[in-house]
Amino acid sequence: MKNLIDRRSFVKMAGAAWVAALGPRAAFALESADAVFASAFMSPDGSYGVATLTEAGEIVDRTPLPARAHGIASSPATRRAVAFARRPGTYAVILATDGSTEPIVISAAEGRHFFGHGCFSADGRLLYATENDFSANRGMVGVYDGTQGFARVGEFPTYGIGPHDMTLSADGRTLVIANGGIETHPDFGRTKLNLDHMEPSLALVDPAAGALIEKHVLPPELKQLSTRHLDIGADARIWFACQYEGPRNDLPPLVGHFAKGESLSFVDLPERITTALVNYVGAISVNRRQGLICVTSPKGHVAVTLDAKTGAVVSEERIPDAAGVAAAANGFAVSSYDGLFRGHRSAVAWDQHIVRLD
Repeated sequence: MKNLIDRRSFVKMAGAAWVAALGPRAAFALESADAVFASAFMSPDGSYGVATLTEAGEIVDRTPLPARAHGIASSPATRRAVAFARRPGTYAVILATDGSTEPIVISAAEGRHFFGHGCFSADGRLLYATENDFSANRGMVGVYDGTQGFARVGEFPTYGIGPHDMTLSADGRTLVIANGGIETHPDFGRTKLNLDHMEPSLALVDPAAGALIEKHVLPPELKQLSTRHLDIGADARIWFACQYEGPRNDLPPLVGHFAKGESLSFVDLPERITTALVNYVGAISVNRRQGLICVTSPKGHVAVTLDAKTGAVVSEERIPDAAGVAAAANGFAVSSYDGLFRGHRSAVAWDQHIVRLD
């Protein structure tokens, strides 16, 4: 579960030396902020990086990246964050959020590439990454040891094809994995090779043993509904968001939830909301304090907030190129591909995900 952190906690965690190293404007922005977030971005010159920013969208710090990144995860236990390359990228960069050490760049093993997402173990010692064993067409979780410079020390299956997002339960005993069900191979770039026989699923896996706890396969009529992104509520309920690869005029359910031992349930959204999402949810986040869910669609240019108990639509906001979403002190922070973050526009183009640092 992703905890939240306010500005004072972040400054205390980061340390005076890191704050002092910031420029005057960045240091003032951090001092005035209520919360701190991170996101990958592309600069106007075409270079890539990851930035720390306030809830007002003011960029505090930047770290260059070798290529485009996608998802970001953080560990409060070790004060580290990681940015994963966009599929089919083969790098990940581990950053010290307190600036105490230089970034560590790791590479995917031979015959593997990253899927853009991962998470840390509860103690922050291990890093888990969703990966593609493309010769065998199977999803894998790569395991990297932070006490050994993030050397790759093992792997185990995701029990599905094309894993994407992955998160850890609050007790640290269960990895929740969204197997998108789409076959890809780096020889064909980002081409989707099995749209006529996809196998989307959601899997619960024991990270200690790499053993399958339970698996939920989508019904045949929804076989083209790719399960992509995840978050977990305060009640341990797992929320997932989907992207549909079938006919454009279909209106399948795009948001669902379940708990361990339960069957999948889908939110019955009003037709106008499903239509507005254009069969594509790019990100999902749970605000645990307020009991809210938010989903974004860069294709539909919209962010939709739902009540976690009833699934009812609380609000609908039009945001051009709406991309990342993360829980804020009140509601959600939403970013966009054209540089918008909570109403503040930057020169950079934010990537698809943001994370509130924890």
